[in-house]
Amino acid sequence: MAYIETNRPISAIFVDLVNQFTALVRKEGQLARAEISEKLGEIGIGLGLVVGGAVLLTPALVILLQAAVAGLAAAGLAVGWASLAVGGAALLIGLALLGLGVCRLKAGRLLPSKTIEQLQRDAALATQQLRTNHGIPERAV
Repeated sequence: MAYIETNRPISAIFVDLVNQFTALVRKEGQLARAEISEKLGEIGIGLGLVVGGAVLLTPALVILLQAAVAGLAAAGLAVGWASLAVGGAALLIGLALLGLGVCRLKAGRLLPSKTIEQLQRDAALATQQLRTNHGIPERAV
């Protein structure tokens, strides 16, 4: 624990408090910027991979869906009904994947949660320190 000087004037204590608070806010701001930058980088990489995968999977999916329709038609189902069944299944799967993707891109996941938790701990510690006198003898009035 740091040495606490008991004979300091209130103005010096206040200046020290302001300086420490300013340094704390600066460090917390740096932490928030770093965390947001990290999260944006992760999202950028994720979006790039999704776009690349979509570009490559689109033609493959079309070919596979055509093969499924041809297979159902060869099994005796009318081409129209086979197309409807395969298209409906592809639609349901696509909607489910879209919903999952949107959930993962919500703004709440972009919040700098580590910084917010650290700020809450700092505020709790500051409140606790203001409530206790840290062994400093009270002065007679």
